[in-house]
Amino acid sequence: MPPDRRGPYHPIDCTFHDRLESFATLRIRCRIAFDEPDGNRREVVDRIRDVFARSGEEFIETSAAGEIRLDRLVRVEPEEAG
Repeated sequence: MPPDRRGPYHPIDCTFHDRLESFATLRIRCRIAFDEPDGNRREVVDRIRDVFARSGEEFIETSAAGEIRLDRLVRVEPEEAG
């Protein structure tokens, strides 16, 4: 059963975390799908400005969506050039 993304933080896979840090470092525009705290799914296209931890939880920061808790991420993919 998947974790409740509105409740306590659940750490993400280290490989996925490393990938997020790579996207941030290389300033790659990504399509980011995530669940908001109210349960609604949202998608933005933006660059990840930062990957950071605070109070035992990990986040990414984007201009379009602000801070997103990592365990609320559904999908993060580089945007197709086109």
